Amino acid sequence: MALKDGRDDEYVVCALLHDIGDLLGSYNHADLAAVILEPFVSEAHHWMVKHHGIVQGDHFFHHIGLDRHLRDRLKDHAHYELTADFVERFDNRAFDPDHPVAPIEIFVPLVHRVLAQPRQSLYLDALAPSDR
Repeated sequence: MALKDGRDDEYVVCALLHDIGDLLGSYNHADLAAVILEPFVSEAHHWMVKHHGIVQGDHFFHHIGLDRHLRDRLKDHAHYELTADFVERFDNRAFDPDHPVAPIEIFVPLVHRVLAQPRQSLYLDALAPSDR
C-alpha cells in the first residue's frame, strides 16, 4: 500500500518490515523491528517503527487489559503524526485479508537499496575517519 501510495523506498521498507519482530516477540515486536532497521533509516522512520504498536493500541489494547489511550503520552513528539498516519493509512488496513498483496519480488530491490549501507552504527562510529 505504501509503495502504491508513492512513498519513498525507506518508508516502503519500514512498512514492509515493521512487524518482523512478531516472529520473536509478540509483546515487543516493534522494538525488535526498530533495532533491526535503526542503522539504515532516518530517525523519523525509526521512531515510527518503534512506536507503531503503541499508536495502534487504541484499537485493541482495551481487549488485552492495557490502556487504550497509551498513545496519548506520545502526541507531543515530533514524529507522532507520521506514525499515526502510517497506522491509519497502512498498518490497520493491512489486516484486511481481502486486500491485494503485491508479489515479494517487487520489494527485493527496495530492501537491497535501503539496507545496503548503514547510516549509523556503533561499529561505524568506532572507526576513525581515516579508516572509513
